[in-house]
Amino acid sequence: MAIRRFSSRTHRLDSSFLLENLKGARSYKRIAGYFTSSLFEVANELIEAIPEVKIVCNVDIHPDDLKIAKLRESKMIGRWNEQDIETEALLNRKRYQRLYSFLDKHGQAIRVAPDNVCGFLHGKAGVIECADGRKLGFIGSMNETSSGWQRHYEILWEDDSPEGVAWIEEEFDFLWNAARQLPNAVIREVKRRGYRREIVIDDIEKDEDLAPAALIESPLYRQGFSLQPWQQGFVSECIRHYHNHGIVRLLIADEVGLGKTLSMGTAALSLCLLSDKAHKKRKPVIIFAPATLCEQWQTEMIDKLGIPCARWGTQKKAWLDPDERIISPTDPSSIAKCPLRIGIVSTGLMMQESLEKEHLLGLRFGLTILDEAHKARSKQGFGKDAGNPNNLLAFMREIAARSDHVLLGTATPIQTNPADLWDLMGILHQGEGRFVLGNDLAKWHRPMEVLPILSGEQQITTPSFAWELLRSPLPVVNSTDEPNARKLLSTIRAELGLLNDRKWDVTTPFTDLDYDSRDYLEDELDRDIAGASFFQRENPFVRHIVLRKRVTLEDAKLLPRIGVDIHPNRKLAKEEHLFTSLFEGKALRTSEDFRQAYAEARNFSNALAKSGKGSGFMKNLMEQRICSSIAAGLNTAKMLLEGRTVKEESDEHLIELCAESPEEIAVLQQMIARLESIKTDPKLEAVLHYLDKEQWLDHGVIIFSQYYDTAKWVAESLAKNYPNQAVGLYAGAGRSRLYQQGESVNIERETLKKMVAEHQLEIMVATDAACEGLNLQTLGTLINIDLPWNPTRLEQRIGRIKRFGQAREKIDMLNLVNEQTVDEKVYEKLSERMQDRYNLFGSLPDTIKDEWIENIETLGEEMDKYIDNQKRANGFDLRYTSTMEPSEKDWRDCSEVLSRRDFSELMMAGWGGGGAK
Repeated sequence: MAIRRFSSRTHRLDSSFLLENLKGARSYKRIAGYFTSSLFEVANELIEAIPEVKIVCNVDIHPDDLKIAKLRESKMIGRWNEQDIETEALLNRKRYQRLYSFLDKHGQAIRVAPDNVCGFLHGKAGVIECADGRKLGFIGSMNETSSGWQRHYEILWEDDSPEGVAWIEEEFDFLWNAARQLPNAVIREVKRRGYRREIVIDDIEKDEDLAPAALIESPLYRQGFSLQPWQQGFVSECIRHYHNHGIVRLLIADEVGLGKTLSMGTAALSLCLLSDKAHKKRKPVIIFAPATLCEQWQTEMIDKLGIPCARWGTQKKAWLDPDERIISPTDPSSIAKCPLRIGIVSTGLMMQESLEKEHLLGLRFGLTILDEAHKARSKQGFGKDAGNPNNLLAFMREIAARSDHVLLGTATPIQTNPADLWDLMGILHQGEGRFVLGNDLAKWHRPMEVLPILSGEQQITTPSFAWELLRSPLPVVNSTDEPNARKLLSTIRAELGLLNDRKWDVTTPFTDLDYDSRDYLEDELDRDIAGASFFQRENPFVRHIVLRKRVTLEDAKLLPRIGVDIHPNRKLAKEEHLFTSLFEGKALRTSEDFRQAYAEARNFSNALAKSGKGSGFMKNLMEQRICSSIAAGLNTAKMLLEGRTVKEESDEHLIELCAESPEEIAVLQQMIARLESIKTDPKLEAVLHYLDKEQWLDHGVIIFSQYYDTAKWVAESLAKNYPNQAVGLYAGAGRSRLYQQGESVNIERETLKKMVAEHQLEIMVATDAACEGLNLQTLGTLINIDLPWNPTRLEQRIGRIKRFGQAREKIDMLNLVNEQTVDEKVYEKLSERMQDRYNLFGSLPDTIKDEWIENIETLGEEMDKYIDNQKRANGFDLRYTSTMEPSEKDWRDCSEVLSRRDFSELMMAGWGGGGAK
C-alpha cells in the first residue's frame, strides 16, 4: 500500500494512470466537476465496458429548482446554451455522439448535485475497482478532457490504502445521495448536438419541419423552455389548412393564459417560411392588437422566438424597434413601408379615421393577425346604427379581403350576443376565404337558423336537408380526423370527381347523389360521438375555430393545477389587528385628504364634461391614476397644470388630455394640495405589511401596475425600505432599472429575468406593458398595486407565476383598492365572481365597459348576463382536444437547423414594394 504521485510535467496522465487502470475495471466512481460534453473524452471506450459506473457532477442550480424535474432540465439546458451552440456543436460533434452513446445506455449513471450541497464542486476524485479486485483511490485537479489529461498542468495522487479509498468513497456517497438524476431532456440535447447540422430553407422537405428548424435554437429553446403541445398543435392546424385550401383562415379562441401570442407568432413564422420555401413574392405581414398589447407582442416575439418586429408609434408616426428607437421616416405614409418583415399596429388607430388606414388599404398582405378580435363587432342597441359594423370590423373586412392568410385571436369568442361570433367568421370569409361559410345562400351565414343545430337543440334527421348544410362549403377529406366523417367526404368527393380538388361549392342536388353517398350520409346522421351529433362535430365553426380550455389542460396534466388564495382576506391574516388597521372589508382605509383629493378628481371629470372633453375613457383617466397611486395622481395633475398634454392610448382611442379652462386648473390645484399633504400612501403600507408581517418576502413577490409612474414609485419606495435587498423595475422602452444600497442603474429586461430565475432577485415591480413573456415561477406571491378594469389582464398577471416550476402548491395574490372609490365598487363585483381558486377569470368578460361603470349597481348584473351566455353557448365546445397532446415528433429533437443568419435575413426583409396593389 502506497501513495503514488503523478504530474503532467513528468507523466502522460491519460496513458500512465487512467487508461491503464480502467482496462477491464469492475466499477468506476467519480466526482467530476461540471457536467460537460467532454466528460468521457479520454476514456469513453473503456468506460462503456465497465459494469458499474457512477459519476456525480456539479450544476449551479438553486435547490428549489432542482426539486422540480421540468425546471431542473430547462435550467441545465439553459446553462449549456449560454455558450455559442453553432461553433461548439460543430467542433465537438464526435464527442457529443460518444457521450450520447454512453448516456443512452447508462443515463442513470450520472447525477447532478446542487450548489447548496457542495458549492462549486472543485475537488476531483474517484475510486476504480480494477480487474483483479483492487481498489484505487485518486485525487487531482483534472477533468476528463483531452486538454485536462494531455496539455494542461495537472497533478494526481493515487492512493490504494483502505482508509484512503474509504475516505474518497464516503465523500462520493454523500454527494451521490444528495444529487438528482441527469434529466432525460439533457440526454436528448446531447444527441441533438451530436447530429446537428445547419441547412437552408430549400433543404427542408416537410412543411411541418419548418418551424422547429427555425425555432429550436431561438431564445425560448436556448433558455431550456419550449412551446407547449397545444401551441405546436395550432401551428400544425395552420399547416393543415394551408395544404387543404392554399390559404389559412383561423380563429384561435383559447382561454386566457394559454399563450395565444406565442401560438399565433409561431404560426406567423411558419407561414412566412412556407411562402419563402415556395419562392412566392413577399407580401407584408401585419399584426393588429390593442394599444396596450402592441409592446407585449413586440417583446414576446423577440424575447421568445427571436423574431424582430417593428411597432408603429401612433404618436410618433414612425416604426419603432423593441428599444423604442425610430427606424423609419416620421410620416403617416411610412406605415406602408415597414422596415422589417412583420409590423405591429394598434387597433385603436384603426377605430378612427386616419391617413394610416388609407395607406394600409393600398397594400396586399401575405398574413394579417388581429388580436383581441372580439373588439371588431357589429354595433349593439336599437338605434339607426344597430347591426352595422363598428369601424374596426369594417376595416378588418377590407384588410381580410386583401390578405392571403388571416388569423384572429380572442379569449372571448362569444360575448353577450352569439352574433358576435358571426362577425369574426365573416372576417375570415372575406376575399379568398369564401370557403369558410360557403356561398351567399348557405345557411351557415344565418345564426338564428344554425345555432340550434350547433348547440344540439335541433337534430338533423332528413338527409336532403343535411346535404344542403354539407354541400356549401363542402369540406375536404383532410378537414377532419374522425374516420367515419373522412369516409363520407371521400365517397362524396370521389363520386363528384373532386377527390383531389379544393372546390368547396357544390350545386349537385341530393337526388343526384348515388346510393353509397346517400347511405353513408344517413349513417353519419344517426351517429353520435360523446353525445355530439354529426353537425355539432363537422361544421364551419369547428373547422375554423381552435378552442382549448384551461381546466381541460389541467385535467390532462399539461398545466399545473396551482391554487390561488386571494387577499385581502381577514380569515387568512396572520395578525388580525394589524390587518384591521389597514383594511375595511376588501378596501384600504384612506385619510380625509385622500378622499377629498379623489372628490377633486371627480370634479375634474365634471369640468372636462362641461368643456365637451369628458366622454368615456378621458373622463375616468384622472380617477384611475389617483386610484393607482398618489404618485401617479400627482405626476399627472402637475403635468396638466404645467400646460403639458397627457397622452394615453387606450384599446380604442388615443387620448390627448390638457387642462384649459379656469375651472379645470382650479380643481387641479386643489387636488395637488390635498395629495401633497398625505404623508404615506396606504398602498405602500399594505405592501410592506404583506412583505414583512405576512412573510411574503420569504416566497418572493411580483408587484404589478398598469402605470409606469406607479411602478417606479413602488420600486423606489421598496428600495428605500429594503436597502440591502435588490429591487427590480421591469418596464418597456428601456426604462427597466435595478435598485440596491440607495443607488440604481439601467438594466436590460433579460438580465432582470435571469436574476429572478437564479433567485438573486426576490422583489420585482413590473408594468403590464412588459407582462407577456415574463416567467417568474421562482416567485410565490403577487400584488396588484392597482386594479385594471380588465379581468383578462389580471389573469395574465397571475399567469406569470402560476406556471410550471412553481414550487408552491398554492400561491397568494393581493388586490389593492382604496375605499370609497370606483375601484372599490368594481372590485367588489369582481371578487364575488372570483371564488374558483383554480380558474380565476375563465368566464368573465375581458373588459368592463364604460357604460357598466356608469351605473355600478348594474355591473354585477351585466357580468352575470355575460357568464350565462358563455354557459349556454356550449355548442361551440369544439374538437381540438387532440391538438393539446404532444406531437409524435418532438421539436426538441430537431437536429437540422435553419441557420440564424438565414433566419435573420428572412425576417429582416422590409415590406418594400412587395405589398403594392
